[in-house]
Amino acid sequence: MTDFLLLAFLFLAAGVVSVPIASRLGLGSVLGYLIAGIALSPVLTLLHVDVISIQHFAEFGVVMMLFLVGLELEPRLLWEMRARLLGLGGLQVGLTASLVAAAAFAFGQVWQVSVAIGLIFALSSTAIVLQTLNEKGLMKSDGGQASFSVLLFQDIAVIPILAFLPLLAIPGLAGHDDSHGAEEGHGAALSLVDGLPEWQAALLTLAAIALVVAAGMYLTRPAFRFIAQANLREIFIAAALTFVIGIALLMTMVGLSPALGTFLAGVVLANSEYRHELESDIDPFRGLLLGLFFMTVGASIDFGLLADNTLVIIGLTLGVMALKTAVLMGLARIFKVRDEQSWLFSMALAQAGEFGFVLISFATANSVLPDDIAAPLTLIVTLSMMLTPMLFIAYDKFVLPRYEEAEPRDADEITAPSHIIIAGHGRFGSVVNQMLLSAGHETTVLDHNAGMLERLRVFGVRAFYGDATRPDLLHAAGIENAKVLVVAIDDKHRSTELVRYVAGNHPHVHITARAMDRNHVYELWGAGCRDVIRDTFDSAVRAGRSVYEALGTHPFDAERAARGFVSENQRTIRELAGLYDPAVPNHENAPYRERARELLDEQAEQIRARGRGAFHERSERGWTPPTPEDVKAVARRLE
Repeated sequence: MTDFLLLAFLFLAAGVVSVPIASRLGLGSVLGYLIAGIALSPVLTLLHVDVISIQHFAEFGVVMMLFLVGLELEPRLLWEMRARLLGLGGLQVGLTASLVAAAAFAFGQVWQVSVAIGLIFALSSTAIVLQTLNEKGLMKSDGGQASFSVLLFQDIAVIPILAFLPLLAIPGLAGHDDSHGAEEGHGAALSLVDGLPEWQAALLTLAAIALVVAAGMYLTRPAFRFIAQANLREIFIAAALTFVIGIALLMTMVGLSPALGTFLAGVVLANSEYRHELESDIDPFRGLLLGLFFMTVGASIDFGLLADNTLVIIGLTLGVMALKTAVLMGLARIFKVRDEQSWLFSMALAQAGEFGFVLISFATANSVLPDDIAAPLTLIVTLSMMLTPMLFIAYDKFVLPRYEEAEPRDADEITAPSHIIIAGHGRFGSVVNQMLLSAGHETTVLDHNAGMLERLRVFGVRAFYGDATRPDLLHAAGIENAKVLVVAIDDKHRSTELVRYVAGNHPHVHITARAMDRNHVYELWGAGCRDVIRDTFDSAVRAGRSVYEALGTHPFDAERAARGFVSENQRTIRELAGLYDPAVPNHENAPYRERARELLDEQAEQIRARGRGAFHERSERGWTPPTPEDVKAVARRLE
């Protein structure tokens, strides 16, 4: 008991200290965990701790992570990924394994060892890559989705690789404990397929997959509904863990990857009403186990072997990563992963993965790899995983700025100008464009996201690549004859400059501009725009109206209060815009501060006064038509 508590304390304390420091330095949590493991390594050696055994236990964090990834991925989206999943993933594994095997053979290894080494280094680290992509918010990017497709294929490929490796056994290679190696290499002590003919094992495996799918579709909902009736959070957490562990156990017993099984279960449950509850219950365990796994990777580094062969080990590590990067970059071009996303994809998957440890142990136990080769291979896998967070830092520091500053390509020739120009087609501009198109208006969209524009053109949208702030591009888009310009650019400074240019040179154009916040409203007002829309304001007002109703306010009164708030807010914004000084913070601007307080009191009084005046006629079941008094009140307000 004391030994267990001591180990738990050491690992938790190391993570608690190192990860916040690494995050503050911009290194990310993964590198923080790896550094913590390196720091713990001497202590664990003195205590004679079997780090590899802890690592096998911590690998269950990868299983949980893929279950959570599956919960985020609907079956429809998985089907849409099939081309990249099979094509991109299959080519990556095949080409990387072939090139690494050829290089190993050129260095004098026999062909069996060369093929085994190629298969080991063809895989990447699901744990590190997905954790880092999620932390940085890159999972939904094109490079992130391509990386996920390859990682998922690699997890599937582990199964046939494990079946293939024993065929490479070298007869003269002896001195290995087969049973021990098999146990570490996914050969479970309890198996449902051992001793069965191949066709029966295949049928049993398919039956296990069908059972997981059927249970996810038909059994989990009533089961979780029954458990939820107990109103005990710890029981629901226990049920969620039982579900995940049970699937992992079943997959292991039929010879499949437990991560693959839980991922499939997550996909089946992606549309379940219990999805978010499952995520919140399992995520803490996933995070702790992954952190423990990363620390064991750092602690397992053989510094003695590294010191004796420093240049060789580091050179081979960098060589493997460079080769994988080159293969991935070439595949990125073939599968149209462009610009900075191709670098993200290539740099993210350049390392070897945690399944490399499994394959090395399995190959050693099955007389494929000798011990004097297995030890350096384990060190290369570990070092490549250690270098991955640094590659993400290099991507942020050197790759992204180059693509943000440079114009990736020439602007398109605009062949179809219209009277409505939309600058920016993100989450704001796309809604405006859809409303206009649905009403029968023709629009011209300008944006610099080439991939998104290509997808728009498929649906017949007149979208053109280029910087909307350039006068020549505006001229080509027909700004001289335009009636409306919608400014929906994400960059506050560029959108303000665009408004200033159009308001000064084309005053006949009505400008509707999106503002990021209140200060941006003042800047756009000062630049000449009189139709400024805060991108979250209307949705926040609707949320406030819903809260009114939830508190018992009649829908009529809630709507009236919301409209009154909007009207008064617009009045205060217009007045305060004249007092706004961009060089002075609002709370230090005395005229602004004092007038804002006065207007806040006036606004509250105006809204309360409306509650006693017009628009009070209604029935309990709904709103009645306006009375003559209401009409007069509206007319007075519009004067």
